[in-house]
Amino acid sequence: MADLPKTPRTTHRRLPKRGSHDRDLIHAILDEGLVCHVGFAVEGQPYVLPTTYARMGELLVLHGSQSNRMFRVLATGAPSCVTVSLLDGLVLARSAFHHSMNYRSVVVLGSARAVEGREAKRAALEAIVEHVAPGRLRQVRPPTDPEVDGTIVVEFPVLEASAKVRSGPPMDDPEDLALDCWAGVIPLHLAPGEPVPDAHVPAGKAAT
Repeated sequence: MADLPKTPRTTHRRLPKRGSHDRDLIHAILDEGLVCHVGFAVEGQPYVLPTTYARMGELLVLHGSQSNRMFRVLATGAPSCVTVSLLDGLVLARSAFHHSMNYRSVVVLGSARAVEGREAKRAALEAIVEHVAPGRLRQVRPPTDPEVDGTIVVEFPVLEASAKVRSGPPMDDPEDLALDCWAGVIPLHLAPGEPVPDAHVPAGKAAT
């Protein structure tokens, strides 16, 4: 699949070798993440807020209450950005200066637009549920029409975007390699814990 076009806003200037416009890589990072951070401004005041999302082809879909200020702003088409970051490890060097992290991240720039129509909104909401908890839609009550109508859904085109990735060991200065200090990578990953049922789940009912 063709790379996303490189624009002045997505050209990497700091450590450009870590940057990429590879569409498959960008999609893979977006598909693995569960939370994005959305940047927007209201009357000159910047805000960055977390929310869930899903990718539907070349679109990111996000949802919130009709009373949610961020989604009301996004629905107007105001300039904004969406960032997804995956932390893969702590990189511990022999010097404090060269400590780092291994990560994969994507920044998407542009403007969202409101998803109109009940069925289109419903499809986006279902995609978000399935992204966060695959298979869950087969087990739960679908949203009612009033619930869909009371939700703002926006779609954010993945047209102007870039990825940045850091991997591998620390990069110590040669003169520090003889220091009596452990150095290397401590891998990190997100893993589910033991499910905790709420008080109304029948005894013996397993989480699936």
